[in-house]
Amino acid sequence: MTRFGLLAIAAIALGTGVAVAQDATTYPFDGTFEDATFAVESAIIGKGLVIDYRSHVGDMLNRTGADVGSAVTVYDSADVFLFCSAVLSRKVMEADPMNIAHCPYGIFVTDRDGAVAIGYRNLPDGPMQEVQELLDGIAREAVGE
Repeated sequence: MTRFGLLAIAAIALGTGVAVAQDATTYPFDGTFEDATFAVESAIIGKGLVIDYRSHVGDMLNRTGADVGSAVTVYDSADVFLFCSAVLSRKVMEADPMNIAHCPYGIFVTDRDGAVAIGYRNLPDGPMQEVQELLDGIAREAVGE
């Protein structure tokens, strides 16, 4: 896809409140970071999935900034929820064993200056689009769509 095509898609998506970057899709969340993380956790568990790990990326960045010579606060808070689906993982890895590179799947929640968002990394075309549909459904449910 051309750069113009990507910009056009992003402009259309932004008009609907959805931000689409080349590598990630995000949805604004109307509420606090804590409410957003609870909504994501509930949506994942509600699909019958198990959260393997909750990575506190924002805390790590804030804690290590001075150690790496930076005073920049990237996020006020940011967490990534990592999980898998046995059914979908088997399906996509049977189609192409190298789809292991996309597992586990992640949904992130960010807070930057009070703007809370929920999103996920975009996955490649082909079998992984079924996983992306799952991620999109979880993110949309968490934001109340």
